Amino acid sequence: MSTTAVPLRPIAKGSLTRLWIGVAVVALAAGGLAWAGQQHVAASPTAFLASNAHEDGVVTTESGLQYKVLEEGSGASPTPADVALVGYKGALLDGTVFDENPQAPMPVDGVVPGFSEGLQKMKKGGKYRLWIPPQLGYGDADNGPIPGGSVLVFDVTLHDFKSKAELMQLQQQMQMQQGAAPHVGN
Repeated sequence: MSTTAVPLRPIAKGSLTRLWIGVAVVALAAGGLAWAGQQHVAASPTAFLASNAHEDGVVTTESGLQYKVLEEGSGASPTPADVALVGYKGALLDGTVFDENPQAPMPVDGVVPGFSEGLQKMKKGGKYRLWIPPQLGYGDADNGPIPGGSVLVFDVTLHDFKSKAELMQLQQQMQMQQGAAPHVGN
């Protein structure tokens, strides 16, 4: 068995230096991009919302609520006199999830103003992303895991809604049925 030797060419003078300079430039660029990404997340709510308003599909209402239709629903929209059955995930701009529920009944007029406004834009079966500015959320006050002055980001699905009057009527019917049920025992 024989071994064939492959001649190696000598490295040109300065090539190693250029290689290390290239590695340093790439590392600095990566660090700069990471820093810029941090600045975007840490930007003020006003700066974030101003930038977000220019994203594809984002609508800004007169009050300052921003929303994007992820999936359009059909039919009517809830009013402040309704109770909505929703699935939602609430997060901060940095992605920290502070609340999540796949199916929760909510009085439309009993939630923060931005969430209420967003619900009234939706139709049954619709999926929206809401960006709620602090003045339509919790303002400057801390609220549990939500720091004061936070933009709230919600992904919301509107499953269904009923008027409060309909729910009261259903509740009364159920109570009447329970009261009319025969009692078993002594």
